[in-house]
Amino acid sequence: MRFRFIVIVLAAILAACSSPSPTTSSSSGTSSAPSGDTIKIGVDLPVSGADASIGIPTQNGAVMAIEEANKNGFGGGKFKLEAALLDDAVQGKHDPAAGAQNVKTFISDSDVLGMIGPFNSNVAKSEIPLTNDAGLVQISPSNTNDALTVGDGAKALRTSHPDVNSYFRVCTNDSNQGGALAQFARKKGFSKAFIIDDNETYGKGLADSFAAHFTKLGGAVLGHEHITSNQQDFKALLTKVKSTSPDVVFFGGTTSTGGGLIRRQMGDVGMAKVAYMGGDGISDPEFESVAGSLADGSYFSVAAPDATKLASAKKFVTDYQARFKQPIGGYSASAYAATKVLIAAIDKAVSADGGKMPTRAEVLANVAATKSFPSPIGDIGFNQFGDSLNPALTLQEVRSGKVVTVDVISVKS
Repeated sequence: MRFRFIVIVLAAILAACSSPSPTTSSSSGTSSAPSGDTIKIGVDLPVSGADASIGIPTQNGAVMAIEEANKNGFGGGKFKLEAALLDDAVQGKHDPAAGAQNVKTFISDSDVLGMIGPFNSNVAKSEIPLTNDAGLVQISPSNTNDALTVGDGAKALRTSHPDVNSYFRVCTNDSNQGGALAQFARKKGFSKAFIIDDNETYGKGLADSFAAHFTKLGGAVLGHEHITSNQQDFKALLTKVKSTSPDVVFFGGTTSTGGGLIRRQMGDVGMAKVAYMGGDGISDPEFESVAGSLADGSYFSVAAPDATKLASAKKFVTDYQARFKQPIGGYSASAYAATKVLIAAIDKAVSADGGKMPTRAEVLANVAATKSFPSPIGDIGFNQFGDSLNPALTLQEVRSGKVVTVDVISVKS
């Protein structure tokens, strides 16, 4: 909490010292440009508490892209990029209200021409209406909920300018992730699943997707329960789950919303040998820490390719480890790629304006036009809804206390 408070206060001071007029946009695509020679890229991720184990490595990817651009003379050396880093975790867990406040901070600072994040889908749900209203482009490395980009849910997030999309993501969505996990479960021989979710945007969406695909593939869903926010004791629920005799328990949610505790407490009710499965929400190192020895026998996906397995990401992995003295996270390369796309869009706008400071609308137009941008995780491009044209995901499992990549799958959104 203290860290987040300090970060927000510093961001507010920076905003107060920048150009006083906030940048706004309309469906006509007009906006004012900031003054000065500093261009800020907002980065909103959960970097404290339980979510920090995956949020910080993701933030590192964005920071590294910005540092490289400055080193390489971004904008012909006329401009300097600055990372405006904010934390959307409250009491150790990602928080939609905190994310929304962070976005308001970015919007009020006219030097911010785009943002990276958020990490979690329910946070994105609170932010998209704000960025749509302001015309501030945001690119997420990890949001997977389908309704952020398509359908009535997506339309409801864009009421200010329904014909303008300012939100993009470089990862795949929950339809693809849930389908891949269901196929993985069936290939492992699992035929009876009990489903639990945290009743959040991401968790419930992924659980519903898995259930639909698992049933379609001939599996039986024995039950589907929702847990409550901040719940810590799951033994009564797991006793009920045990009575149905599942061969796999599927969890839709994150480690911070109960994913690790549920796995650990499965051992307390005699379900230690029952397989456990989830999405990228439990792919963080914190899951293994919380679940302990029960982490073995757990399977999960990452809604991005495993960069350590890609020839195109070899340099990135080496450079990242040299810079941060630690292995990359599941979304480090995705955040790096998303930030590179945003930087390229800003740079293109600078060139088109004859070396002048571009507007948010110009940057947004360039991101929306991105169809094939080379990156460590492959070519990045977006469709009209902001979804990735070439998404991929990774299937992993925990064996003898170590996470092992089982497969990397290319999918279509």
